[in-house]
Amino acid sequence: MHRPFLKISLIALALPALAACSGSDVRFAGPAVQPTAKVSSRYRSLEVVEVTLPTYAASESIYRQEPDGSITELGPLWADDPARAITLQLSRDFAAITGANAAPEPWPFRSFPDAKVDVRLEEMLATAANTFRMSGQFFVAPEEEGPERSGQFAISVPLPEDASAAQIAAARNAATSQLAEQVARSGLR
Repeated sequence: MHRPFLKISLIALALPALAACSGSDVRFAGPAVQPTAKVSSRYRSLEVVEVTLPTYAASESIYRQEPDGSITELGPLWADDPARAITLQLSRDFAAITGANAAPEPWPFRSFPDAKVDVRLEEMLATAANTFRMSGQFFVAPEEEGPERSGQFAISVPLPEDASAAQIAAARNAATSQLAEQVARSGLR
């Protein structure tokens, strides 16, 4: 007789604890950055492969590098999956910069894209030097003819001291736009 009462009591105690754990998370998305650069592209259509990220950067958490080199979680979360958000922004920015028809994979159109752009990040975080750093490699592979191209990049966007998550999110968007311009200039002409 006491056992059912004990089970009900434990469930009643556990529910508020679980509800407290599922509180609303604070999430940040940076403001959209409209590229101003215009670069002619040899390709009329571009498929952007989903960006690959280092393990820490692929999570929802926003990270910062401490003066001792350690990488720590800031606390707030990105508003969207980082790989998806950066891939979508690169697609938009390539279209704005080059005038090409650009879309993230999988390619949504009937005809094949003229080229694929593959970006692989090895670093994406706010640094102890008050910058947002994005570095890695990019690859441009034409569907049929044209040169295959690749390159490395290291982009730094200034941040204020003790930057907030909103400032870090804005810097990430600015760095992604700079990356799109750099890839357009060195990989798509």
